[in-house]
Amino acid sequence: MSKEAKVSRQKVYTLLVQVGRKDGDGLPKGSSGAALMCYASGVDEAEAVRETVAILKQADLAPLDVTGYGTLDERLDQGHDVDEDERTLMQRALDENSVIVAQMTPFFGDDGGDTPKH
Repeated sequence: MSKEAKVSRQKVYTLLVQVGRKDGDGLPKGSSGAALMCYASGVDEAEAVRETVAILKQADLAPLDVTGYGTLDERLDQGHDVDEDERTLMQRALDENSVIVAQMTPFFGDDGGDTPKH
């Protein structure tokens, strides 16, 4: 099978994964969890979500919720601004048939974020 035929089936999906706390998760002390922006390859979004959740669990993270934002084309159709850095990471996920964690934003406090911190 040629590489081109294999790549044509795979697409890269943008996923926002919320994780909770778990012993050994490596999240900052005092955080209540985190949001991870991931680019994951798969033949469909469901496969990309399954692979992402499995990899995060292997990394001792505790995935709680996954929000899918679709493929690059779907995001562009929705009016998202996708910069060159994001496109590069998406291409890497496709080339490596992998999950790329592009950004991690820890959550602090147990107030759900409703109270601004001054």
